[in-house]
Amino acid sequence: MLATTLNGILQQVDGVLLGKTAQIKLAISCLLAGGNLLLEDLPGMGKTTLAEALARSFGLAFTRVAFTSDLLPADLTGLSIYDQTSQSFCFKPGPLFSQVLLADEINRASPRTQSALLEAMASGVVSVDGNSYPLPQPFAVIATQNGLDQAGTAALPESQLDRFLMRLSLGYPDRAAETQLLRGAGSSLSNLNSLLTSAELQTLQKEVQQVFVSDALLSYVLDLLTASRNINNKIGLSPRAGQGLLAAARSWALLDGRNHVEPDDVVAVFPAVAEHRLDAGNHQDNNYPLSNKLLEQVDGLC
Repeated sequence: MLATTLNGILQQVDGVLLGKTAQIKLAISCLLAGGNLLLEDLPGMGKTTLAEALARSFGLAFTRVAFTSDLLPADLTGLSIYDQTSQSFCFKPGPLFSQVLLADEINRASPRTQSALLEAMASGVVSVDGNSYPLPQPFAVIATQNGLDQAGTAALPESQLDRFLMRLSLGYPDRAAETQLLRGAGSSLSNLNSLLTSAELQTLQKEVQQVFVSDALLSYVLDLLTASRNINNKIGLSPRAGQGLLAAARSWALLDGRNHVEPDDVVAVFPAVAEHRLDAGNHQDNNYPLSNKLLEQVDGLC
């Protein structure tokens, strides 16, 4: 039943974004692991479509915010408004109070606004006027960003990149998929069904945490982390990154219908989890030179 439902979500989203099965599977595993997702690519590649298709398929409340240079923190978090009837200030929640926030073109916003988003990603709460307000659960940020060569963009700080479990690029479709798109063969977002509820997703996220990891597999992950910290002039993977890598590998195994993690699960998710932490530069063609080098290096030591 579980495998059938998750496979149905994969097929449904793949019917909208034709020819992007690998990226969709990674995005689904990111949500199952409870992580935030960064989509980096050129305009018009389907980043926003992927985010909304995932939210609809998982039955999650979805909000899109365009991150422009004049976006203020209060535009995200909400603000306290004086109510004359009660003669007190009442908090009016902002668009952050959703289950999936699409932060569109995130690298166009100011550092102050980025800081407000970072708190929500880090702790799942929003602080306004000295009060803390919990965000709905499950909660995930799916952010899109254009390349740094695009006008009006700025690089995200390393601390914020580390809060994204994965960074993906969709890339250009192959000729067969683009032919289908031009013929209008892709499904419409309005036709997508909710195949899960938010409560069922939370249950799945708890199941991911129970997927078995052997001592040998844990040693393999530790070898990758250690090797990343020996790359010249590069910041190695943090303990948070190691935890995220293990969570992503567990969710990948669950997607494949297994209750234990295999080395191939780690290999499948490692580039998407590691590359943006090792190198903040653009990789819009899904090339992961540092991650692949580490995988080869550690495999050679085994």
